Amino acid sequence: MEKAMIRLRMSTQDAHYGGNLVDGARMLALFGDVATELLIRHDGDEGLFVAYDKVEFKAPVYAGDYIEAVGEIVSVGNTSRKMVFEARKVIIPRPDISPSACDVLEEPEVVCIAEGTCVVPKDKIRK
Repeated sequence: MEKAMIRLRMSTQDAHYGGNLVDGARMLALFGDVATELLIRHDGDEGLFVAYDKVEFKAPVYAGDYIEAVGEIVSVGNTSRKMVFEARKVIIPRPDISPSACDVLEEPEVVCIAEGTCVVPKDKIRK
């Protein structure tokens, strides 16, 4: 099945709460981007995200963290595509050392997992 990944750094603009805590909805936005790429690769169309069946937030995300969001199509119906997603923290800032210091985590920390369904209208499927 198709797989996709996106990696980016959370900025202070992503921080929504005190202590530079990033809103969990930001992880869902990343999953939406991953889903779009998966649909384009699989069907040649962006399709539509119709539902999350499961979302679990596992750990906090802060401004400065590097997040890797991955997804995979696990089931293909007539027009529906079931997908699973995982967001992992892979790099963290180390302001205790210096303003620009960061550490690559030895083991990525899972911060969010989700399952969802997307659809591609039949007349839009090109592959």
